[in-house]
Amino acid sequence: MKLSIVTNAFNQGRFLRRCMASVLEHKDVDLEYIIVDPGSTDQTAEILTDYEEMGDSRLKILRGRDDGPADGLNKGFASASGDWFIYLNADDFFLPHALNRGVAAISDHPGADCVYGDGYITDIYGNPKRRVLSTPFTAHRFVWGRALVLQQSTFYKAESFRKIGGFNVENKTSWDAEILISMSLAGMNLVHVSEFWSAFVIHSDSITGSQRHAEESKRNHDRMFQMVTGHKKTKHDFRRIKKLQMCDRILNPARTIRTIQDRLELVPLPNICKGLPPLDLSQSE
Repeated sequence: MKLSIVTNAFNQGRFLRRCMASVLEHKDVDLEYIIVDPGSTDQTAEILTDYEEMGDSRLKILRGRDDGPADGLNKGFASASGDWFIYLNADDFFLPHALNRGVAAISDHPGADCVYGDGYITDIYGNPKRRVLSTPFTAHRFVWGRALVLQQSTFYKAESFRKIGGFNVENKTSWDAEILISMSLAGMNLVHVSEFWSAFVIHSDSITGSQRHAEESKRNHDRMFQMVTGHKKTKHDFRRIKKLQMCDRILNPARTIRTIQDRLELVPLPNICKGLPPLDLSQSE
């Protein structure tokens, strides 16, 4: 089984070596690694040249403008030859043996169209702040606020990804959620595996950390709600979402307890970036 990993590398040079190392350290996995750089102006070009000169045959770099992250990812996967796809943003990273465990999980679920795991939210230095536990996913569970899938730990079957049409390039904030909704509505099989595979790094420049696209994100989520339910979200729907989320917290006390433990730092979390390159702060603000 061959994996194709794609990374969008637009102006994330300070994180890029760590991200790439977390992929390429998987020596015993059949993989190709595709980096998409639409025209970075920071140290990204220099880093990519350094890696090209190392001569790793698994690495392919695509340069050229694109129409945003989803379009860049689609271009990366259009050139991919793997049986399964996964993408990793340049500021995030995989845990050791994550791809091995992903391949094993895929083999354990031969009927799956998508396999996803768990991970950690970290600071910019890779220090874990809390665990992210994915949940069972359906389109309806998601739009009612009852489903969570960690994108960095999500593998897509190549055939299924192509059948669904890839990522929606018009969605600039939550293309990862929309493709799962589309897969669910198409009757595809999405499987959760309770293993930790990746780190989601939140910082002031990231989409999640900055909230600079908050209004656009809300519009996309409202659009996806209507796509699934057939009607626009109302005040009654907002109230229902809150009630369902409260019920889930009551019915899943173990998850709620883990969240409280992490927020209060009652449970030590592991050093997950040991051995990876440090941040390149040479061009940071």
